[in-house]
Amino acid sequence: MTVGVLGVLIVGASVPVTGMLDGYPVITGQALRYALAGLLLLAWARLRGQPMPLPGRRDWPALIALAATGMIGFQACLLFAQRHAEPGLVAAFLGGTPLVLALAAPLAKGKRSSWAPVTGAVLAGLGIAVLSGGGAARWQGLVLAALAMVCEALFTLLAVGVLERLGPLATATWSCCAAGVGGAAVGTIADPAGAWAWPDGRELIALGYLTVVVTAIAFLLWYSAVSALGADRAGVLVGLMPVSGLAVSLLLGMQDFRFSQLIGVALVSSGVVIGLRRREFDELGALDVEMLHDVAADDPDHDRAQRAADRDLLDELRPAVGRGQPEHDVHGAAGNRLADGDLAVLDPGRDRERLRDE
Repeated sequence: MTVGVLGVLIVGASVPVTGMLDGYPVITGQALRYALAGLLLLAWARLRGQPMPLPGRRDWPALIALAATGMIGFQACLLFAQRHAEPGLVAAFLGGTPLVLALAAPLAKGKRSSWAPVTGAVLAGLGIAVLSGGGAARWQGLVLAALAMVCEALFTLLAVGVLERLGPLATATWSCCAAGVGGAAVGTIADPAGAWAWPDGRELIALGYLTVVVTAIAFLLWYSAVSALGADRAGVLVGLMPVSGLAVSLLLGMQDFRFSQLIGVALVSSGVVIGLRRREFDELGALDVEMLHDVAADDPDHDRAQRAADRDLLDELRPAVGRGQPEHDVHGAAGNRLADGDLAVLDPGRDRERLRDE
């Protein structure tokens, strides 16, 4: 959780720096940033002696789509949206990203959404709306703001499968490389004459900061958080971005303090706390139905290394499944401890009563 909080705070605090690139070519500027960040991550992996797995045929489509939408596309939509809408309204739209992740991430895996991430996402979104203050917009601004929100959600959703196969460092590295190469090609075709203008001193400082801190470091931190927490629970952390942006703006004197900002911060903070809660036995969300053969197969959803306390139950289940023993016979293992997710494998009603008695 800490790495995720740090990652979103870094990104949120970078908003004033991003404004320093207003006059620089949008697509090629982003391509340069992502390409350099990818090279930095490759150098970091080599320096640490950490293996860098290559993407497979299943990974490249997701990485290319992630680079096109969640990286280059998001920045382009964000910039163009602010030409037709006030920044507050665009920020309010982006406040819907945690809710999109809380709902879409479980559905992508064929599961139901849990109440904690959804509730936390709603509170975080309300807090972002209060912090942004809203604003006016033409219809073009509304469409582009909505597209920016979708692109921001895709930055996480498209990475989930790649994260499971390659890990956070490789996912961050190869997505940056894909965005760098693709953005360079698109930017050159779109504007052959002005795509590669040399940045001035101010723009060079901004590009350097965005490359090292906001891209290489923050992307690695974010994908590490998504890998550990899941996309739905990590999504509520997005609400902290405008909070850190507000703090930097107040410190630099770029924005005046308002009492409503405290309300927004309180809503975002409450949403993060609730959204990161783990499910309890007596919550309906804990009764996700899982088949007994999945437990016996030691699938990734039942990582014994992460749930050592449940090893006696899993060891009891596997031989029973191998013998074709009915589910009700397996119930005889008294004293075994259950974790949420395993509860529905057996008899939810009887096990819940037994656990309450204990």
